Amino acid sequence: MVARINTSKSILKALNYNEQKVKNGKAECICASGFIKDNNELNFYNKLHHFERYISLNERASCNTIHISLNFDSSEKINTEKLQSIANKYMEMLGFGDQPYLVYKHNDAGHPHIHILSTNIQKDGSAISLHNIGKNQSEKARKEIEIEYGLVKAEGSKQANSLNFGSVNATRIIYGKSETKRAITNVLTRVIAQYKFTSMPGLNAVMKLYNVMADRGEIDSRLYRNNGLIFRILDEQGNKVGVPIKASSIVSSGSVK
Repeated sequence: MVARINTSKSILKALNYNEQKVKNGKAECICASGFIKDNNELNFYNKLHHFERYISLNERASCNTIHISLNFDSSEKINTEKLQSIANKYMEMLGFGDQPYLVYKHNDAGHPHIHILSTNIQKDGSAISLHNIGKNQSEKARKEIEIEYGLVKAEGSKQANSLNFGSVNATRIIYGKSETKRAITNVLTRVIAQYKFTSMPGLNAVMKLYNVMADRGEIDSRLYRNNGLIFRILDEQGNKVGVPIKASSIVSSGSVK
């Protein structure tokens, strides 16, 4: 199991990302912990307003949203009940057992994975520290959960990256065979985690290995003047294909400056 944690100050963006997946038939909300109603009785605004009530208690916090993905090997067949149990165990060990959180089962990639959305602002207005949460609490939880649930182990980043998490994560993107935004997001997340960049050419030198490129547009274009950034899939000849994806719409794009 590989856990990826993103933190931000936009519960709306993170919630909308998952709810759009549900709307498009590519995900389902399988758990709503800490909510008055069951997950199948909650609408978008019920979910948003419940989180916002917590967040409003601490407007000074630099981060108030945590968005986690738990990724499993493509060889694993994990039913919904087991995914719910894994998510609950993970959040308890992360220190978020008493926090409201939503669990979404996504079905738009070549490997089983869930997204968990929560806030680190507690009922008393204090914020749960997110410092080194991935290195400390998450790693401990991952190892224990792998053993308890008999999951494929991902011991260390090098081994984790070599696991068979589907063609999107392990190989170059083939246009038409992967959902575009998800494929680009997976590549970007992997590349950003493994390399440090000081320039756009440096980023693209690696991204193109996966048939993806970052594009700021021509110097006289509106995109360039507004400091915009889009990502494009490339064919085997290096030509741009498909619809460009705005960096702002990609969850992990906050790492790209």
